[in-house]
Amino acid sequence: MKRHATAIWEGSLVEGKGVLSTQSGAFDGVPYSFKGRFQDESGKSGTNPEELIGAAHAGCFVMQLAHMLAGNDTPADQLDATANIDMGEAPGGGFQINSSTITLKAKVPGIDDAKFQEIATKAKDGCPVSKALTGIEIKLDATLV
Repeated sequence: MKRHATAIWEGSLVEGKGVLSTQSGAFDGVPYSFKGRFQDESGKSGTNPEELIGAAHAGCFVMQLAHMLAGNDTPADQLDATANIDMGEAPGGGFQINSSTITLKAKVPGIDDAKFQEIATKAKDGCPVSKALTGIEIKLDATLV
């Protein structure tokens, strides 16, 4: 299975702008820019690669966790995950992604917290996006609600 996305960029890094599109059409010409990536903390200037990594990580994790909870005969009613991507300056200049922290609030009837934490940790470690991000720290804060 292969998936693809396309990025088109015009101009210099700071003054330029770009658009992102995905194979599925979920994104079609979505704008991104230097301002949206490095200056606009509100996130209203368009998307950025780190935001998309966060979406991919959160989405992959909850799918993996849903599968594992169902296999434990404790299917989830709801899994609400946010992946916060931390990017900072890299040693020697430039920027790097330092970590992804997944915050999860889960409604899972019939499971105790110890078993839930065990399964959630295995899902964090086993989802394909976590495996792709092995060069950074991946943290999990999972809570049953």
